[in-house]
Parts: sequence; structure tokens; C-alpha cells
Amino acid sequence: MNHATLIKKLVMPAGFSPPRRLVYDDVTATAISRADLEDDVRGINASISLIQETRGGGRPEEPVTEEHNYVDLVWHELEFRERLSFTYAVYEDGAAYLGCCYLYPLGRRSELTDELMRYDVDVSWWVTPDGYARGYYAKVYAALGRWLADEFPFWRPYYSNSEIPQ
Repeated sequence: MNHATLIKKLVMPAGFSPPRRLVYDDVTATAISRADLEDDVRGINASISLIQETRGGGRPEEPVTEEHNYVDLVWHELEFRERLSFTYAVYEDGAAYLGCCYLYPLGRRSELTDELMRYDVDVSWWVTPDGYARGYYAKVYAALGRWLADEFPFWRPYYSNSEIPQ
């Protein structure tokens, strides 16, 4: 069957409430919101080539503006509230902005295939160049593994980043 135009919805048990805050060692992820606007714009614009290299997907192609990113953040808030996807702003010790991580339905970032149908969530993330240089790209990957095992009802994550740490 050709699944190319389909999106496989995230399936969660009735009553599941996605965590708004996740902690792993000195990494804290909070449900992204408009309150993260300045950090997110600054982080994205400092990280465009690194995002393309590590996360892939072609976005962003150019610097973002606060006006454009505000709309994206509202969209992420809506998707989180409706349990359609979960986007988190990631901080070091709750203070220094590191980047973002995403739990998306399969078929949104990559064309849905028979192979991808075996998975239940598309996981991706990016960190700033400073965070990358200090090892936080791999640390956020480890944090995601822990959070998925302990906090979410997803058992078969598909890590869609172009670069997957060893």
C-alpha cells in the first residue's frame, strides 16, 4: 500500500496527560510556548546550518523573524493541547537555551512507508552550536530515550535526525 500521503496519528491511552516539563541530569525540556519566543528565534538563527546538518528536513532555510516564529509557537501550543504532537524547548539547568525536541506523528517529517508504519512516534531534535560543542546534542538524545521510556506511551520511536549519536 502507498502511505506517502498519510500521517499516522499518535496513539495514547485515554487519560494520558503529556508532561509539560521533563528533566534529565542538567537538561530540562518544557512544552514550548510563546514565552520561549526570544530564545527560540535567537537559537534558530544561530543554528541554521547545524540544524540542517544534524536534524535534516530542510528547515529552516533562512533566519526566522519573531513575527513568523510567534505563529509557529502558537501552532506548537495548539498541537500540544490537542495531543497531536509535542514540542519542547530544551534548556541547560533551566536557564541556558539549548534548542528544541519534537515528538511528531509519523509521516509529517518523512514520507510514510511500510517500514515506518512499524513505529509509533517520530523523534527529532536540534541544539545550538554552543550546545553541540559541549556535548549536548548526544545528551539530549540520551534524555529523549529516557523520557520516552519513562514518561510517554510510545514503545517504538523512530529517530528521524540525519545524525544519530553513537
